[in-house]
Amino acid sequence: MVGREKELTIHFVPGSCRLVEEDVNVPSRRALITGATGLLGRAVYKEFEQNNWHAVGCGYSRARPRFEQVNLLDTHAVHDIIQDFQPHVIVHCAAERRPDVVENQPDAASQLNVDASGNLAKEAAGIGAFLIYISSDYVFDGTNPPYTEEDTPNPLNLYGKTKLEGERAVLENNVGAAVLRIPVLYGEVEKLEESAVTIMFDKVQFSNKSANMDHWQQRFPTNVKDVASVCRQLAEKRMLDPTIKGTFHWSGNEQMTKYEMACAIADAFNLPNSHLRPITDSPVLGAPRPRNAQLDCSKLETLGIGQRTPFRVGIKESLWPFLIDKRWRQTVFH
Repeated sequence: MVGREKELTIHFVPGSCRLVEEDVNVPSRRALITGATGLLGRAVYKEFEQNNWHAVGCGYSRARPRFEQVNLLDTHAVHDIIQDFQPHVIVHCAAERRPDVVENQPDAASQLNVDASGNLAKEAAGIGAFLIYISSDYVFDGTNPPYTEEDTPNPLNLYGKTKLEGERAVLENNVGAAVLRIPVLYGEVEKLEESAVTIMFDKVQFSNKSANMDHWQQRFPTNVKDVASVCRQLAEKRMLDPTIKGTFHWSGNEQMTKYEMACAIADAFNLPNSHLRPITDSPVLGAPRPRNAQLDCSKLETLGIGQRTPFRVGIKESLWPFLIDKRWRQTVFH
């Protein structure tokens, strides 16, 4: 089912330009995406928009002109957009996700990751919207993987603690909400620094300089397109089945250290990797990280929900615009 709205279109032919009002189809299913300017949020917005949902994205500093500008710490602004748009689904991607930044700015991080999430859950409950809160594998300490949804969290750093507190705030304010825990993400970045995976590309490409790469922490790099698809599948299943709620896990299934990711990136682009040096010691700088917080995804898989892009396929798609030596494009793509 779709509704119809009027839209103004510019019709241009040589010698004349006119404004025409036309009917356009608007999908009846409505999804609101927070953090829509970020790496995951952009993918989630695109996934819903391209699958017959009326999607509205909101952001803050980078919102205009594509998305609505909403300060999630402003309870009135949040109330107004939810009441005006009346979404069936809200996917809450906005968060302070950088562990070292959270350690240095704990109050600001807690306001966004915890307080704003609890308020959003309350507003969603008020109109009967299904809220999906994006959480993290960092709620676990990484000592006894893989982790199911029933395993007891024990975050090692403040980022993991704020995400866990955010989960609790969401579920306390909205019993029908869902929590989706995910690991390290990569995808079609606007700049390499947007992802802890893609940021390694420069070190891979500059092979004249040796680069130390972590070979201690076990990660499961996950494509944002896959997470976006899981969010949409979860939302669509929930519209048919109100028992779909609670905590879920999704993750890529290729276990890699950063050193192994960097080598896979080099391999994907036919680049040398002999300058990359594996460091097997546990990191001493920055916020403590779990060694292996592998997520067990069988709960979603049992529901028939899931999508996984092979790492070498997804990373090539994500990084080729940032390839410096154009000659390599010939060998990779021709």
